[in-house]
Amino acid sequence: MVKVNKRLLPIKAHFFFFMAAMGPILPQLSVYGKQLGIPPDIMGYITSVLPIMYVIAKPIVGYIADYFSHFRKFIFSLLIILMTLAYAAFYFVPPSALQAIDDVNATWSVSFIASNVSNCDSEILKLPSVAHPALCFFDGANNTDFLAYFTATSTAYAQQLNLTSNVISPADTHMCFTSSTYNTTTELPTPTNVSCHFTPDLQPDYIYCTSTFWLFVIFMCLGTIGFNVVNSISDAICFDMLGESEEGKYGAQRVWGTIGFGATALLAGIAVNIWTAEALKSFTPALIVMLIFSGLDLLSVSKLKLPKLSSSESIFKDVWNLVSHPAIAIFLVFATIAGIIDSFIIYFMFWHVEEVAAETGYMSQIKLIEGCVVAAECLAGEVPFFFYSGKIIKKLGYIHCMTMCFFFYAMRLALIAWIPNPWYLVGVELFFQGSTYALCYTCIVAYASAVAPPGTSATVQGLMAGMDDGLGFSIGSLVGGLVFKHFGGRRSFFYFAIFAFTACVLHMLVRPRSRKKQYLPKSGYQVPNEQVTVGPLGLAEQSKA
Repeated sequence: MVKVNKRLLPIKAHFFFFMAAMGPILPQLSVYGKQLGIPPDIMGYITSVLPIMYVIAKPIVGYIADYFSHFRKFIFSLLIILMTLAYAAFYFVPPSALQAIDDVNATWSVSFIASNVSNCDSEILKLPSVAHPALCFFDGANNTDFLAYFTATSTAYAQQLNLTSNVISPADTHMCFTSSTYNTTTELPTPTNVSCHFTPDLQPDYIYCTSTFWLFVIFMCLGTIGFNVVNSISDAICFDMLGESEEGKYGAQRVWGTIGFGATALLAGIAVNIWTAEALKSFTPALIVMLIFSGLDLLSVSKLKLPKLSSSESIFKDVWNLVSHPAIAIFLVFATIAGIIDSFIIYFMFWHVEEVAAETGYMSQIKLIEGCVVAAECLAGEVPFFFYSGKIIKKLGYIHCMTMCFFFYAMRLALIAWIPNPWYLVGVELFFQGSTYALCYTCIVAYASAVAPPGTSATVQGLMAGMDDGLGFSIGSLVGGLVFKHFGGRRSFFYFAIFAFTACVLHMLVRPRSRKKQYLPKSGYQVPNEQVTVGPLGLAEQSKA
């Protein structure tokens, strides 16, 4: 019969409800931004700047939590509330005129009556948020391209300007020309068929003129920074509750977050489809699910019984002495490298698989494939490795475990580069998400807990996490974007596989190979003598030799 540790139930519940609240939100942020009319390159700039803010915010908030250790629960709850309010504020982001365009990066087949299309009103051209520019050409005559502007006639802007639909397909759309592009008096067949390609390059600054854009960016930044800070503090509190004797059980607590995330991501997806049948999806069901689980999370946090911790006389001095040690400095470098690899996979794996789907004729199944990939990653890949990560780390030690993770990263990236059709990606992620992301993440946070001086757990966790999913993610998104743009998906993933294998070899060369030298006790780095073996989780035990 399984014995339930009631003392740890609240932290399990927190991980489950916290990640369940984020399941409907995090995977959809870029999609929601795209729906608002934000181009992918601008979204890329935002996601590359955000991790730099994590690097700054995580250690600062961790320092505050350590300094005011008696108020840890209050600070923790306040962070969750602020994060929830920031994401919930998406509900109040005004719709953009460009939301009426289903995909602003697609090519439209447009049928219009030439006699009903006039030159664009000067008010439209003065307000770049009203209409979206497109480069059009007559079907079968690619040399006759011209600039046209589109807006939905149902929007408030269009109604204020008394615009009426003059396009047969797509319906409820207003189209106009600039005076210099095309003479509408020319005799043309009715209706006239043209193909129009929407691109932000035609009007690069239009998005910055809208309140929709700036409100989305502000709420996204506040919410995402809040999420990452809460995630880091969660790990620190979890290890504080476990204590040194049970640090190996961290994965068994954190796995409930993966289960919650995967479950509500699926639940919210179904709810969104039921709520809005049309192509333009409403974000409201996802926000409702988030609010429900955030409320349950606050309830679980209120039940946490945090242990009394010894305080540090000088948190800054203790942490500085820690990170100044070569062993810790090297670990921070490789934690950053792990973040670079993770960010490239997160931001560009689906982009690559959609390219493969277009090449192989699987585009009609691509959303199903992507859903299966996420399910394989969360429920089949991460769950077992989070459960058994403590035993794996205890058996191999932190150093050898990190080396193994880089080796599996190299295999994973190489296989992603190789996949002959997108369905193969499901199998790749099924077998490698756990042995890379889940195991590597656990190794980093467990090592941070093991080496943190007394009274600095939240600060050290924030620092380690800031280097991994902060600085590492920023570098990975910027460099990855440039590499992907110049070399395409297959070659980019192959080059990153070489990078991961190189990191694996370097890690073997610069880190101590002996398990006796891998651990840094909280009192300072000391190589154990021959009579004492220090275990991977810092437990001293008599050598059997």
